[in-house]
Amino acid sequence: MTSKGQITVPKDVRDDLELVEGSRVLFVKVGEGHYRLVGRTGALSDLAGVLRRPGQEALTVEEMQDGIAEAAAAAGAGDDEPGA
Repeated sequence: MTSKGQITVPKDVRDDLELVEGSRVLFVKVGEGHYRLVGRTGALSDLAGVLRRPGQEALTVEEMQDGIAEAAAAAGAGDDEPGA
């Protein structure tokens, strides 16, 4: 880890997550001392309003990010080991 808190993602992981220069990732806590790395392939703000339904307010970008993080954490909730 660099002094700025940056890390190097191994090439096989970058390839698997289809990460390229400038990609962003999320670290989602799935247990004590365990995190899941989730690749973000686009800006969430690009999706604002895509699922808008008449009579309902659109979600904010922050609400969408929270929902994605919660879903990713729930998907890993049954894992005993990181990467399992």
